[in-house]
Amino acid sequence: MVYLTMNDQSCPRCAGQDIIKSGIVKGRQRYQCKSCRYAFTVRKQGKNTDPYYVIKALQLYLEGISSREIERILGISHVSVLNWVKKYRLSKPRGTHYSPSYKVVSHEELLQFMKERRNLLHSGLLITELGDKYMVIKWDRFR
Repeated sequence: MVYLTMNDQSCPRCAGQDIIKSGIVKGRQRYQCKSCRYAFTVRKQGKNTDPYYVIKALQLYLEGISSREIERILGISHVSVLNWVKKYRLSKPRGTHYSPSYKVVSHEELLQFMKERRNLLHSGLLITELGDKYMVIKWDRFR
């Protein structure tokens, strides 16, 4: 029998550190705790999304951008966006009379956009960083 002391792995049941190898099942190494005799496999690490993109996706959702549009902008599944919305119990503001539109622009394009006075009048405007580009979200009133 081969005995292991795994620094990063402990028994899920009793948190014991004395663990032995206990065979292979479906290509995955099984382990057994010497203290409580509990058999287990090493925990699978799930896919984690960078918190930066989670925050950006939720900000865009709250600003009125649809989950499908967020998918196209950030490259994150619309299902993931909706799961995060459920997880954090977010909801869009109701009763707004504004329609958001957005553009992804470079730094130079952003400067040109800001120079034109008509872009800044009679609407709400939000500028957010998106990697090496900027996203300009503008709300125009329904007319």
